[in-house]
Amino acid sequence: MMDRKPIAALALSAVALIGIAVHEGYRGTAYDDGVGVQTIGFGSTKGVQAGDRITVERALIRLADDVTEHERGLRRCLSDVPLHQHEWDAAVQLAFNIGVSAFCNSTIVKRWRDGDYAGGCEAFLMWVKAGGRVLPGLVKRRQHERKVCLNEQ
Repeated sequence: MMDRKPIAALALSAVALIGIAVHEGYRGTAYDDGVGVQTIGFGSTKGVQAGDRITVERALIRLADDVTEHERGLRRCLSDVPLHQHEWDAAVQLAFNIGVSAFCNSTIVKRWRDGDYAGGCEAFLMWVKAGGRVLPGLVKRRQHERKVCLNEQ
């Protein structure tokens, strides 16, 4: 297998971007995500208010902008952790769902910093709750991200 690369050399792959869009799904009207966060398009939350509307085209542009913002945040907390492309893709997908701060303070990052890359990928499975409840959709999503992280997809 090729060597891990510095984070600065990585960008989310097109396959992973499509994966985020598929997992999030498209909603043209703002909705409550189940834990009180107004969400629109393909999982965008920043500045969203009840009743907001968005076209598919605008939602795709916003998704790309949101992903860029998440990548920027991950680069700050993982600057000293080289990764394979598949590990970066999984990290961005998870951070998009749980937030950069939660990801950067996670067991995943601690394990990766300790050189336990497989253990970090296994820790994706810890992130299956919303509002204190295990959600089947999150279990399925984390299983997928774990496989991406381990390059088993």
